[in-house]
Amino acid sequence: MNDSTAFSRRWLGVGYSSDSDARAAGAAAADSALRGADPKLLIVFCSDAYDLEALLEGINGRSGGTPLIGCSTAGQIAREGHGDASVVVTALGGEGFSVQTASAADASERLREAGAEAAACAADDADRPHRVLVMLSDALGGDQQEVIRGAYGVLGAGVPLVGGCAGDEFKMQRTFQLHNDRVHENSVVAASLASDSPLGIGVRHGWEKLGEPVLVTSSGGNRVYTLDDRPALDVYLERLGAPAEAHTDPEAFNAFAITHPLGLSRRSSEEGVRLVAGADFEERSLSMIAEVPQGGLAWFMQGDDQTVLKATDDACAAAIEAIGDNPLAGVIAFDCAARRGVLGEGIADEIERVASHAGDAPVAGFYSYGEIARVSGVNGFHNQTLVVLAVS
Repeated sequence: MNDSTAFSRRWLGVGYSSDSDARAAGAAAADSALRGADPKLLIVFCSDAYDLEALLEGINGRSGGTPLIGCSTAGQIAREGHGDASVVVTALGGEGFSVQTASAADASERLREAGAEAAACAADDADRPHRVLVMLSDALGGDQQEVIRGAYGVLGAGVPLVGGCAGDEFKMQRTFQLHNDRVHENSVVAASLASDSPLGIGVRHGWEKLGEPVLVTSSGGNRVYTLDDRPALDVYLERLGAPAEAHTDPEAFNAFAITHPLGLSRRSSEEGVRLVAGADFEERSLSMIAEVPQGGLAWFMQGDDQTVLKATDDACAAAIEAIGDNPLAGVIAFDCAARRGVLGEGIADEIERVASHAGDAPVAGFYSYGEIARVSGVNGFHNQTLVVLAVS
């Protein structure tokens, strides 16, 4: 199945397949996405249950070797379908785009260097007035803010970053990144997209602050040990009035935590959100999906399906507003897997909302283990957030 919009110079197409045969699924999705002349880039979001090498063979066999980046996910997004066990291919092409791609291996051992290496593909790509670097990485390999810092060190403030972290359908064991005809792990892949026409970015999370902030008095890596000089888990449970079962049962705690992230104070007006990914009931600490800096302020936050869906509307509206009066070619959404967990069956409603903002333009995306959006300052890694890229 397909959904595509073509203009005189630039075009974007999206193809979707849930065929259980990897090669056939890749070929079908690529066929549907490749709806214009002169394809410049393919972006692939897929289930990790596929034979990924066969999937790429199916895609590349149809595209003739068009540059490609992609990743495994915690769910795929397209008008034609959503959820698991499928593949979504986005194709961009025409005279109005130019593209460079890159990959950086062994990212967990050198996060900042890997970010810089992947971003280098955009360093000399300034032949068109509008640019963005799309990055896909492995959140299981360490603090992804370091990847962002590496990219920022190469590109500075002039090139926005968007993207997300690969998933493995909530197993949290291993994720995959795709570059051209290769399947990678523990890597960062990137595509520099330069366009004659504007590219809009919208970023919203939908979580609301509760009460007064707390000071992060002890943290390290992806763990928070104390808040206001008390065990972090105790403060978290008390301040949020968590149900009794969340005090002792890991599953009950995780079910509660998915709707109660931490908010971080940053030097800019931007607020960061961090998913509370688990608890150590003996150590009384919190496990996070990314670094929470020691010495900083944090807020307890809450939300529900309605606040999450409002954030969906706001992110889409902001991205599309940023392209002005230019016709919308398509929308790509990088949506947090934890937001999917909050919505449950309501993800169909979310995708309908994204599609309604896009009108007749194609829609693609995936559920991620962390979102990338750097539009100002050096910070750009997010949790429980929706990032929307509007292409005109």
